[in-house]
Amino acid sequence: MGARSFPGNPFDSHTLAAQLEQTTTLLQDIGVAPKVVVVDLGYRGVDAAVAPVQLIHRGKIKRLTKLQRRWLRRRQAVEPAIGHAKHDHGLQRCWLKGANGDALHTVLCAAGYNLRWLLRAIARLGIAAVFLYLQVLAALFAGWRATDPKPSAAMAPTWSGS
Repeated sequence: MGARSFPGNPFDSHTLAAQLEQTTTLLQDIGVAPKVVVVDLGYRGVDAAVAPVQLIHRGKIKRLTKLQRRWLRRRQAVEPAIGHAKHDHGLQRCWLKGANGDALHTVLCAAGYNLRWLLRAIARLGIAAVFLYLQVLAALFAGWRATDPKPSAAMAPTWSGS
């Protein structure tokens, strides 16, 4: 969803509210807000801090539904992707100075991860799928331009030639 760095080395549970705020900001354009968060045991005890959002972790296993247990297993499948991002995109060590360097490094590593994901999708689907997508966008843009009101003659550019 997003990448964010925190200065210092805060405990996991102290970062959840800020991550939920970032996720809500990223999803506001499509009108979706997170309702359920699947986390590890490091986030125990922060239910009150993120009250409208339901936390699911392994410590609540006896009270979880079958669907929630499936979500918990899916979270465990995401952890290797984070490990690969750390290894493949250089997140083990930051060579940039200060808190701003840490933040920039995190965002650049996330951008590299997203570009790699996009290139894999292009390789899998073929370049024709990308061109088809661009044609659809161009058609939508042309339809949008057709519904735009035309500028008046007074606003039309004038050309002076020699």
